[in-house]
Amino acid sequence: MSRIGKKLVIIPKEVKVNVNDGIVRVEGPKGKLERKLSDRISLEIKEGQLLVKRFTDTKIDKSLHGLFRALMVNMIHGVTQGYVKELEIQGVGFKASVAGNKLNMSLGFSHPIDYVIPAGIKVETPKPTQLVITGIDKELIGEVATEIRAFYPPEPYKGKGIRFVGEQVKKKVGKAQATGK
Repeated sequence: MSRIGKKLVIIPKEVKVNVNDGIVRVEGPKGKLERKLSDRISLEIKEGQLLVKRFTDTKIDKSLHGLFRALMVNMIHGVTQGYVKELEIQGVGFKASVAGNKLNMSLGFSHPIDYVIPAGIKVETPKPTQLVITGIDKELIGEVATEIRAFYPPEPYKGKGIRFVGEQVKKKVGKAQATGK
């Protein structure tokens, strides 16, 4: 049996979990999330605990067993505490600002970049070079952060670009410095 999948998920008192027609709905103080269950997985709720079960012992079922248990934990954590991703922008003249549901970025191109923020996600810019992405859906936050980072990933020579806070970028030595001239 999957070591991750067989662990019970404790449901906090402020969270409601419903399973209907293969769709799991989780509701908490921060909002509501829902996810379609695989046909190979079932959920059992009793006494404030959630148990994820699989029907067979095939390789795919074993992997889905652990996956759906982790997804349920992420959903419960999201509706109770939420998730946060932070990005930083490095480069002379690089900056970002939020206006309504659009993120406007100046990244050294000839034009500004406008990114439409999806529903359920909140983007803040405490400083022009710092982005804070918050929400209840862990997958969506990661996807938005990766899409924003992809506009100008950190480059290895000067280190300019958008990176996750704490991300280490290995710098390369330039051509002129490598030859010793």
